[in-house]
Amino acid sequence: MTDKILILVDVQNVYYTSRQAFKRNFNYNRFWAEVKKQGEIVKAFAYAVDRGDQKQTEFQNILRAIGFEVKLKPFIKRLDGSAKGDWDVGITIDALEYAQQVDKIVLVSGDGDFAILVDTLKQKGKTVDVYGAEPLTANALALSANRFIPFDDGLLL
Repeated sequence: MTDKILILVDVQNVYYTSRQAFKRNFNYNRFWAEVKKQGEIVKAFAYAVDRGDQKQTEFQNILRAIGFEVKLKPFIKRLDGSAKGDWDVGITIDALEYAQQVDKIVLVSGDGDFAILVDTLKQKGKTVDVYGAEPLTANALALSANRFIPFDDGLLL
């Protein structure tokens, strides 16, 4: 029997951690091919912030062509100059909503806030793999996963 897989990608986290840790970009095509070898990808979401710029729109279209459903949230700049645009709640809701349809959840993020989600999914009998930039992935998240897969040359451009 082939595993049914749900993919959840925290695009902002992946972009900033791979740039900061390796000065490179994440290879979404190679990632997709790697996960596809592990089973049937039932649903794949890429969560991004929409700044309305052309390069970003082109990138989102590439993600769609690979097979991701791209979910966008507007970029919000606060009066104090700080910015808001994280998808933690949205990713959590989708993970819990689609978990019953799959055997494995693949989360691509280094955000330690997701450790409690991973623990919850495992309690529901799901296998959870986490991909992240090792130097910048929260220890709690890496330890909570069934398998932590660090970004390496094969997953970077």
